[in-house]
Formats: sequence, structure tokens, C-alpha cells
Amino acid sequence: MKKILSLSLLLLASVMAFAQMDMQKPEGLQVGDKAPAIVGTDQNGKKVSLKEILKNGEAVLIFYRGQWCPYCNKQLSRLNDSLSYITAKGGTIITITPETADNIKKTISKTKASFSILEDKGLAIMKDYKVSFAVDEKTIEKYKGYGIDFAKANGDNGANLPVPATYIIGKDGKIKYVFFNADYSKRASVKDIIDNL
Repeated sequence: MKKILSLSLLLLASVMAFAQMDMQKPEGLQVGDKAPAIVGTDQNGKKVSLKEILKNGEAVLIFYRGQWCPYCNKQLSRLNDSLSYITAKGGTIITITPETADNIKKTISKTKASFSILEDKGLAIMKDYKVSFAVDEKTIEKYKGYGIDFAKANGDNGANLPVPATYIIGKDGKIKYVFFNADYSKRASVKDIIDNL
């Protein structure tokens, strides 16, 4: 009887652990969802308001991990290279990152990004858009081996990252396009963004 009870408790603990892991996985928002408000100050000291942007066109919201991520840098470089095509279709790019202002400067140096980049202090925007997740200890240690220290990269935001999602928000304030993939090497293409504006 004790063995059955012990096995039952172990099974229950395992199920609860898996359930907790699933609860921590970000799900992202869906097409048709109302986009949460965004208000912040970008790298140039310019006030950025989603509500104001939507008065003149649509918003392309990009979440990226940090200047240390080659996939992020490649994506931001491509977006900057194609910026005139995006703005011609009425789109305004806003990028969101957990990294510190000093590291945003490094991102700009690497990518030549000329669009607004917001430091998401306290992860408020990432949480509202359901893209935030805590990096596990094993991954933290692995990344330290590559010279990436999340405490230095993100400051008070710590070892938290976004799924590098893309949302296009229509003038009505609703999400009209979503690219959400937990595989950080997969990103929305510039063509997909332009086609959905």
C-alpha cells in the first residue's frame, strides 16, 4: 500500500510539474485580439504611443531578444533595409526588448536600426503580449559559456526573454497578423510583413 501511495504521489508531483511548465510557456496573442496599449520612450528620447501611431496607419510590433542574438540582428537589419517599403504601405515599426539602454545602443550599432526600440522595463509589454518567459538555469549556464550574461544584458529584467514574435496591428486596434514561433531561429519575413499591411 505504501508503494502504491508513494508512486501515486510521485506521479501527481510529475503531472503538477509538467502543468506548471505548460503554464509558464508563452502563448502569444491571436489574430482578432485587441492589442494592449503601448506607451514608452525610444532610444532617441521620442515618446512612442501605439494609440497615436494607429491614427496614421498600422503598427508592426517586433519582439527581439538582444544585441547578442545573431538571428535578432539579422532580422532587424533586414527590416531596416526594407523600411521604405513598410512605411510606404502605412506601417510603423516598433521593436520591444528586455535589454538595457546601453545594449540597445549596441543593437543599433550592429543593425543600423532607425526605427523605435523600446526597453521593456519590468517586462510589462512582453507580458501584455504574452511573449515573455523565464530562462531556465541550465540555459542560463549554457549561455554564460558563450559569454552571454542575462544579468548584464537585461539589468533588472534578469533572465527573461521574449519569443521573437511579430504582430501587425490594424488601425482599429486589433491584431491582424501574428508570427509566433518558440524556435528563435524562425522569424516573420519582410515579405510576409509587407503582404499583411
